[in-house]
This record gives sequence, C-alpha cells and structure tokens, in this order.
Amino acid sequence: MMKTAVLASLVGSAAAFAPASVGRSATSLAAGEKSAALPFLPDPANCQGYVGNVGFDPLGVSNYFPVDYLREAELKHGRMCQLAWLGYVAVDLGLRVPGYPEAMSGATSATVHDAAVEFGALGNIFVFLGLAEMASWIGVSQMLQGSGRAPGDFGFGSAYLVGKSEEQIERLKLQEITHCRLAMLAFSGVVTQSVLFDKGFPYF
Repeated sequence: MMKTAVLASLVGSAAAFAPASVGRSATSLAAGEKSAALPFLPDPANCQGYVGNVGFDPLGVSNYFPVDYLREAELKHGRMCQLAWLGYVAVDLGLRVPGYPEAMSGATSATVHDAAVEFGALGNIFVFLGLAEMASWIGVSQMLQGSGRAPGDFGFGSAYLVGKSEEQIERLKLQEITHCRLAMLAFSGVVTQSVLFDKGFPYF
C-alpha cells in the first residue's frame, strides 16, 4: 500500500510538468473521463480550463474551495519558492547584503533561523510578511467576489504582455505555473538535502 501511494505521488508530480492545453474551455467533460496525471482517478471537473491543468487533484480539494483561490495560492507559493531557492543558495555561496548583522554572519541558510530569532530579525520579517499578506488579500477578496481579476495578477509585468497574442500570453502563463511547481519541489529538496548532509552548496 505504501509503495503504491509513493508511486502515485511520484507519477502525479512528474505529470504536473507535462505539456497541457492552455486557456479556459467551456467544453463539458464526458462522463467517466479520467485524469491525465492520475489515470486511475476521475478528471476533476472544476479544474478544467485553467492553464497548466493536468487533472491533478487526488484529494478533491477543488470540490470544496474556489479554484481561483487555489490557483492564487499555487502561484504565490511557487513565486516565493523561486525566490527562496535563489536566496537559500546565494547565502550558502557567501552572498551578504550590506549591513548584514555580524551576529548572523557565520550562519548558513539551514542554521540561520535560531540566530535570526536571537537577534530579533525573524520577528521583523514576520511583521512585514503579515502586512504584505493583508494587503494582497484585498485583491484576492475582490477576485472571489467576481471582480474579474485573474489569480496571481498584481499588475506587475503587465507591460511585458503588450503586443503579444492571446496564444503567446497563455504560453507564458503555462511557463510560469510550470516553473512555480518545479520551484516548490526544488526548495523542499534543497532544504532537506542541506540539513541531511550538513554541507554547503551543492549540499553533498
């Protein structure tokens, strides 16, 4: 049973990066259609039409929460993990910003937590992240009330899309969600490996 569960999770993770049709579709699902990512499960109907959808929802979360909200969370965590992976590795390669506290200068990415708590920096980070989260919720709340805002859209980089066709924009969205999914796996992996091997980059 455990082997089956592990195999299913691995297959699902790999399938999440498979090419998928982009854009929303109004076409209804045929009865009994199976998920592309997990062919032994039904295709989640509520996920249809979203960029990057491969039918991966083994717990049926999309039946209980708005998919726009789920996509918002996926994009947010994916973007954070892209930055987090880069920052994690950069610190372990010796990068320090000007004014970095001397008390934390010898810490690695894996050990900086305790040093940051003792110095007081982690509390400040928590406050700033809380403020950012509250501000972002305004847009999310409006989206859930039908404002027409696309999940993850905070107006940054919109000028880059000017002049591009709908197909090109959808392809860029697919690239972003694919990178987000990869980054979430990559950050989990880099943290785990750095702790297990207790070595600097490349952590083995």
